[in-house]
Amino acid sequence: MTRLDNKVAIITGASSGIGRAAALLFARHGAKVVLSARGRERLDDVANEIRAEGGAVIALPGDVGEETHHRALVEAAQAEFGGVDIAFNNAGTTGPVGPLPALSGQEWQDVLTVNLTSGFLAAKYQLPAMEARGGGSLVFTSTFVGYTAGFPGLAAYAASKSGLVGLVQVLASEYGPKGIRVNALLPGATDTPMGRHVANTPEARQFVAGLNAFKRIAAPEEIAEAALFLCSDASSFTTGTAMLVDGGVSINRV
Repeated sequence: MTRLDNKVAIITGASSGIGRAAALLFARHGAKVVLSARGRERLDDVANEIRAEGGAVIALPGDVGEETHHRALVEAAQAEFGGVDIAFNNAGTTGPVGPLPALSGQEWQDVLTVNLTSGFLAAKYQLPAMEARGGGSLVFTSTFVGYTAGFPGLAAYAASKSGLVGLVQVLASEYGPKGIRVNALLPGATDTPMGRHVANTPEARQFVAGLNAFKRIAAPEEIAEAALFLCSDASSFTTGTAMLVDGGVSINRV
C-alpha cells in the first residue's frame, strides 16, 4: 500500500534532512520525483544518488518564496512525467532564534514567506495539476511547536508553521470531493541541519532529546516514513489531519 509506482511527486527542501530522506525513500518506492531546494550542488547530489539507484528524477533549484518556482516545478513534472500526483511541501526555516521584540519586521516576514506563503504558492499550482489527474495527496511539513507546545525564541516559526494547519483543514474540505487528500506532518526534534541550528550544543541536544518519551532525537528517515504513509494509498481515508510524529513530546511530562 505504500508503493508509489507510476506516481509523480514534488518534494521541496529536498537537498538535506527530511526532504532528502523523503526523496530517496519515495524514489525507492517507485515514484518519479521532482526535487526543489535553494542550493544546486547538494540538490544535484541527491538527484544523482537517485539516478544511480535507477530512479527517475528532476532537480530544479529555486526559492520556494517565489511563485514562479512553484509554477516551474509543476510544469516540469507535467512535461517530463505527465502530471503531479503527490506533493511534499517540506521546505522551511526557523528564522532568527530569540525574543520577539528583537525580531525586525523583515525577519518576521521572511520566516512567514518561507514557511507559510510558500505553502499557498505551492498549492495554487499543485492542486489544479492533481485535479487534472483525478486526485492526489498534498502534504505540508508543520511542527508541534506552536501546536501542542510553545518554545521560547521561536515565535515566527511557530506562527508560520501553525498557519499551515489551518490551510490544510480548509484545502482538505475543499478538495476532498475531487479526490485530493491534504494533510500536515508535525515532526518532533529531528537530526537535520535546521534542528542542529536550534539545538546547537551537546547540552542543548541532550535537553531536546529528553523532552520526548523516547529520550532521543529522530533520524530524518523516520519522519520520511511518516510522509510516505500520508502520500501513499495506505492513508486513503486520511485527510485534514495534523499528524504528530514527535516521539511523544506533546504528551510527555517526565
